[in-house]
Amino acid sequence: MVQHLLSGTPNPHLRRAAITGLVVAMLTASAIAANVRKELPPPAPPDLLLEGGRKLSYERSFSTEREVKGKPGFWGKLVNFIAGEAETRGLVRPYSIAVDSRGRAIITDPGARGVHIFDFSRNKYKFIERLEKRKDPMLVPQCVALDAQDNIYVTDSEAGKIFVFNADGKYQRAIGSLKGGEGFFKRPTGIAVDSESRRIYVTDTLRNKIYALDFDGRVMQSFGQRGAGVGEFNYPTELHLQGQDLAVVDAMNFRVQFLDRSGVVGNSIGRSGDSSGDMFRPKGIGMDSEGHYYVVDALWGVVQIFDRQGRLLYYFGKRGTGPGDFLLPSGLFIDRDDRVYVVDSMNHRIQVFRYFGLRTKEAAK
Repeated sequence: MVQHLLSGTPNPHLRRAAITGLVVAMLTASAIAANVRKELPPPAPPDLLLEGGRKLSYERSFSTEREVKGKPGFWGKLVNFIAGEAETRGLVRPYSIAVDSRGRAIITDPGARGVHIFDFSRNKYKFIERLEKRKDPMLVPQCVALDAQDNIYVTDSEAGKIFVFNADGKYQRAIGSLKGGEGFFKRPTGIAVDSESRRIYVTDTLRNKIYALDFDGRVMQSFGQRGAGVGEFNYPTELHLQGQDLAVVDAMNFRVQFLDRSGVVGNSIGRSGDSSGDMFRPKGIGMDSEGHYYVVDALWGVVQIFDRQGRLLYYFGKRGTGPGDFLLPSGLFIDRDDRVYVVDSMNHRIQVFRYFGLRTKEAAK
């Protein structure tokens, strides 16, 4: 084929150009093939086998817009190699995550000063920001929650407000925005939305309080004060709402307190320490289909799983950069299929695991 191409090109300049083109193409193909060989991912951690036939499996991780749109084919790689890859967004310092009814992952990113929406089912990606708005710019998006219509609620720990976007990411309003542009909250962090009762619960970390708001942003109730006693808080952060129970990560008291909707404490789990079952830097919290609570410990790089009585069932993870390892993990979300999404903040990625419990097995029969 090469001989045919060259013999059919009488002009020496054209012949030289053809040879050069062929050589470049062959070298480029070789370089791409070499890069593909080098990009083999490290092995995934083995399944964590648990009591009663349960298990926890590692599924994948993701970090950039490119992963949503899929890997390019050969010619796409060739173009990228020659012309350079187009700029894509990625996670900078992600903090919190929620997964909506469509399976989209919504991730706050204080490092990027915005919110990422990863839609793998439709191969789409969107980034939400409000940096140069005259009124209500979004400065440090912290935690995220969703209502029944997949509207997105984002706390801003610096602006002192809650930003609300619709399911398509279009800005709707800012809750807690006062005259002059100041925010009502001192440092809003954790947030939970109850669509049925039309209540929004938010932790104000610096006030050591939890506020209950209606959907118009009016304060209906508040509870908590600084302290280490029952119903008191020392820098509360994350929230998780399940049924009538509101789980509060009481960060500097190294525990999770369970409250009802009026603020009455039922019980708590956790204690200060550096042994299994202790908490040192508790962050994100979630609950699986069997009622087990998952609590991220940022410093130790693990996720610990407790029953409601506070007994440690198991844990997974360790400090590191490989699959299944964490560096300062923060947010956590468990979807209806018991997929566990962990925000691996300083590894700039989301890691996804799958819990196979007794209910999962029953549903599969």
